[in-house]
Formats: sequence, C-alpha cells, structure tokens
Amino acid sequence: MSQEYSENLSDRYKDWTLFKRIVWYLKPYGLLVIVAIVLLFAVSMLNLAGPYFTKIVIDDYIKVSNLEGLDLVALTYLGVLAVAFVCQFLQTYLMQYIGQNVMYDMRTQVFAHLHKMSFRFFDKNPIGKMVTRVVNDVEVLNEMLTSGLILIFNDLFTLGGIFFVMLYLDWRLTLAVCIVFPFLYLATQAYRTRARDALRKNRAHITGLNTFLEENLSGMATVQLFHKEKDHYRKFENINKDKIREDLRSLHYNSVYLPSIDLFSALGVGLVIWYGGGRFVQEEIQLGVLIAFLQYLQKFFEPIRDLAEKFNIIQTAMASSERVFELLDTPEEIPNAKDTAPAAQIQGKVEFDKVWFAYNDDDYVLKNISFSVNEGESLAIVGATGSGKTTIVNALCRFYDIQKGEVRIDGVSIQQMDKFALRRQIAMVQQDVFLFSGNILENIRLGDRDLASEEVESIAQAVNSHHFINNLPYKFSQDVREGGNSLSLGQKQLLSFARALAVKPRILILDEATSSVDTETEQHIQQAIRQLIQGRTSIIIAHRLSTLKHVDKILVMKKGEVVEYGSQQELLKKKGVYYHLYNLQLESPSTSGQKAT
Repeated sequence: MSQEYSENLSDRYKDWTLFKRIVWYLKPYGLLVIVAIVLLFAVSMLNLAGPYFTKIVIDDYIKVSNLEGLDLVALTYLGVLAVAFVCQFLQTYLMQYIGQNVMYDMRTQVFAHLHKMSFRFFDKNPIGKMVTRVVNDVEVLNEMLTSGLILIFNDLFTLGGIFFVMLYLDWRLTLAVCIVFPFLYLATQAYRTRARDALRKNRAHITGLNTFLEENLSGMATVQLFHKEKDHYRKFENINKDKIREDLRSLHYNSVYLPSIDLFSALGVGLVIWYGGGRFVQEEIQLGVLIAFLQYLQKFFEPIRDLAEKFNIIQTAMASSERVFELLDTPEEIPNAKDTAPAAQIQGKVEFDKVWFAYNDDDYVLKNISFSVNEGESLAIVGATGSGKTTIVNALCRFYDIQKGEVRIDGVSIQQMDKFALRRQIAMVQQDVFLFSGNILENIRLGDRDLASEEVESIAQAVNSHHFINNLPYKFSQDVREGGNSLSLGQKQLLSFARALAVKPRILILDEATSSVDTETEQHIQQAIRQLIQGRTSIIIAHRLSTLKHVDKILVMKKGEVVEYGSQQELLKKKGVYYHLYNLQLESPSTSGQKAT
C-alpha cells in the first residue's frame, strides 16, 4: 500500500486488553446482558433436545413396538421447539438493542474526542482515516457484540452441553471421538495466526481506500481541470489491488481450514460407526444411543465448522477496536491546565512576549515575536507569504501551543485560561470560508437558538450581506449545499462576516478576509469592517495595504520575525519594508494612485 495512505500495523494492544475494553462498554447494560446470556444458555440446551428425543423414540417405543406414547413425545418436542423460538427471539432482540446502544455510545465518544484534538493532529491524520474510525470500525465492533461474541457463547454452551450428553450416553464412545481433538486444535491455531494478519491488513487497506476516495472526490474539480483522471485511477487501482490481495489471502486460509474441519468431522463419525457399530453388534450399546450419538457429533462439529466466520468477525473487530482505542488513547496536545481560570468576559488586551513557535521540531516559524494590542485597538499584520502572519493567529486562538515565550490576554497567559471559553470570545473571518449544509440562517447563528431571526437579519444588514440574501429565492431559508458550493466566493465571505458578528466577540480576527471579493463588494466590506472593529480588539491579516487606513497599528513580518511595528503614517515615514510594500502595490496595474512620500 502507498506510504501516503498506509497504517501502522505493529501490535499495539494485547487481545485480552482489547477484549476487556470492549466488554467495558457493556457495563451500563449489565442486567440486559445477563438476561441475554441466560436466554442464550436456555436456547443452547433446548436445541440439544432433538437427538435425545430420537434416542427415546427408537429405544423406548419403535424398538419395542410401543406406539401409544409417541403422540406425547411429539407434542413435548413441539413444546420444546416453541419455547426455544421465544427464547431465541428475545435473546436476539436484546443483543441487537444492546449492540446498537454500545455503538451509539462509542461513536459519540470518538466524535467528542476528535473535537478535543489540536490542529496538529489533523495536519498528520487524513480525514478519510477519521471517517473510517467513526463509521466503519465502530460498526464492526457492533457486529462482534451482536453476532460474533454471542455466537461464541452459544457455541461454548452447545459444545459443553453436547460433550456432557455424549458422556452420559456412553463415555467410552466419547473418549474414542476425542482422538481427533488434538488435530482439530492444531489446525485452528494455524488458521488463527495466519487469518488475523490478513484481516488486520485488510482493515488498514480499507482506511487507505476511504482516505484516497475522500481526497479525490473533494478535489474532483482540480483532478478534472489538470486532466489527472488516469493518474488517480492508477493510484486507486493500486490501493484496491492491495486490499483484494489480503481478501484473497484470507479466502485461501478459509478454503484450507473449512475442508479440514469436514475431514475431522468425517473421522469422528467413522470412529463412532467403527467402534460404536461393533459394540452394537455385541449388544453393548442400544441403537437409539448410537443414532443419537451420531446426531450429537454432527451438531458438535457445526459450531467448529462455523468458527472461520466467527473468527473473521472477532479478529476484524479486534483490528478495528485497536484503531478506535488508539484514537481514544491519543492525548490532547493542548489540554486545559488543572488550575484553569474561570470563564470570565475578557476585555481584549493582547500581548505576545518573546514568542517562539515551530510546527516541526526546531524549524521555527515565529522567532522572538513581541507586540501588544490594547483593548479596542486594531492591529494589521502584513508580510510576504510564509512570513508567519496566520501562525500568530493560530497561537492566539491556541490552536497550537507555542514552544517559548508567552501569549497573554488581559494580563493572563492563555495557557491558564479555559481554551473553549477563550475561543468563544474570539471570532475569525478566514480567507477560505467553510459553510455547513443547511440554510443561510443556520450558517450565521451556528446552532445558537437564542439568536432570533430578526437579530440575524440586523447583523446581515450591518455587514452588507442582506443585499444578496434578499435576492435569493428563499432568502434566509435558502439551502446551502455542502461546503457552500451554491454561493460565490464573495457571498460566502459576506456570510462569514455576519457569522463572526453574531457571536459578539471581544477579539475579531480577519485573515485576508477581502481577498476573495471584487472591488465593489470590498467597498461594502470595508464599511462593515469599520463598524465591526468599533469597541473590540481587532487583528487584521491584510493583503491589500490600501485598506489599512483606519487601523491603529501595523505589524510587519518577514521570515517569522517582526521587522517593523507602528502606525501606518509612522511606517511610511520610516521608508522601510512597509513603505516599499505599499509602493509596490500602488504601482500594480490593478491599482492607481501616487507613491507614498
């Protein structure tokens, strides 16, 4: 499998450890599980009644030509079958109910845990991999609880019951059959070792398929635009070949194991006929006992024959649980401190004090960054691509933890603040706007039902987004497709302004928020920005320097360092880096005007 989409296939958990953790999810449903197991035991025992009734009918009635009691025996057996049906129905329903609830609990836990993970985690783990964990792997665990695990219990009860009944009927005949058991054990162990490896790799290839498929479908426009359909087809074909190779390997082991079980079953039947038949001829055993013994022996090998399917279910579940628990055991890179400050309303003073930050090891993106923004002030951050502008914002929102220095809000280190409460008081308008499936209204208030429709409309009017919304067929009830693909880039940008204002933030961040709009729309947004930044601290990552006339301070970044800091007039008078950047934009064909002097 391609390294890009590969999984770690090394052993990370022992089977018994995994099993205990899976069973732990059954704890809230302990009483129901006990009832289901009791019903399962009853079903297993009742299903053993058939051969014994056969023995009674042959030896006690047919052999002695006594037909008077046959009706009673038949009715009794019919009653046993009816009770077994009811018990099996109740047991199946209970286990499906338990399994669905366990799956719900686990999937909810995994989803909640993903929301605690840092941006760094998602930088390293593709979305398709996470989708596989939440959907496919949890579904496999449900199948194990409702099918594999229960069938194993059923088989154990059945095997134990059959063995004791056979001992009761004739212990010497039972010992003769035991000759084949060591060979059966060796075959099962050999199958188990090889099949597990194939199943684990198969689950890894499913993750690879989901990851590549999610990436390819998300980037379909780029694939078609650059005519890369054939290249992506070949990549998908290679990943698919890896998966089918493991499927075929697993099929190969099954095709060897299943006939071996049939062989051992035939040997057992042969031993019963040879040894039991000889004893019957010598009148040491009754005919009904011999026939019942043969029927029990067939029932004895049935669960063993089905072991391949059960084993596939359990081992696939073990492989899936290994990946689910690995995700759940991944610690938060940015946990809240134990002495986290209570969630108080922040005022908005921002300080960076000798901050160093690197995404990878010691490759620092921010180097000794220091600046401050007072409450209610606006700060613009400018610089070339890759200079560290967006990284400053990521550090402020604590999407990543810095390696050195300190970031403070109102004099308190953000590492001592509740990160969720902190982010609730910061609003960000990003360059690439993400909209959720739903309607315009839901995308502005993002689940805040306390925000009335009238207030949302007022907010939209404040940021000049009401013009295009009122021109839509259903206005604020207009459906938005996944990712907002039904809207233009400019319209999505205007919606993101409304969304930011709706949370009433104390700190507002604009990350090149006007880069995706035309000049006319930008003029509307600039009017809205002046209203937005009033009374709140604002940090603006700017692309068009001509829009920074109304900001209080400007921070000029270059290769992760602060090279200039001050008001626009101060920086233009210095005739330094900002002065040259400003004049370069004025000289651009898309910009008219005279050079700054």
